Amino acid sequence: MPLHRLRVVPADVSGANLRLTLNAPAPAPLASCTLRHPDGTDLVLGVLGASHVVSVAGFCEQVSCTEHHDGAALPDSASAPGYRMRSQTAAHDESAFRGIAADLRHRCEHETGWLGGSFPGDEAALTALCASPDGPGWHWQTWHLYPAARGGVVVHTESRWQP
Repeated sequence: MPLHRLRVVPADVSGANLRLTLNAPAPAPLASCTLRHPDGTDLVLGVLGASHVVSVAGFCEQVSCTEHHDGAALPDSASAPGYRMRSQTAAHDESAFRGIAADLRHRCEHETGWLGGSFPGDEAALTALCASPDGPGWHWQTWHLYPAARGGVVVHTESRWQP
């Protein structure tokens, strides 16, 4: 799937402000792609303003700084019927952060099941998502990269959904 070079200022500028919202109406993404499960269930990956939305069969996961009534701070883990998510936030030095960004950009440009959005001002300002079928459901991962003066912060999530 492609890497989209977005010409917008990211709306979410801090990994510390990310929130998890489940099953709210999906906002319009800046870039998206639809993946088809062999059983026919479509999953939609979407890049928001340095955040993401994933929708499948009436279920929606949103990780963003957008406030929702039922939004909660991004937890280390979360679950709902048929769904579980883990997240990790890590600060990296300049070399490691740039290496992560380069690897994710390459994967978005060349590998199946990947979607990315890069933001103006810094080639490492990036949101990347990938997904693949997982039995009758889906498994997906996301990376939100926030450059800083000496490196940057990476927020990584990993989710599974089963019907």
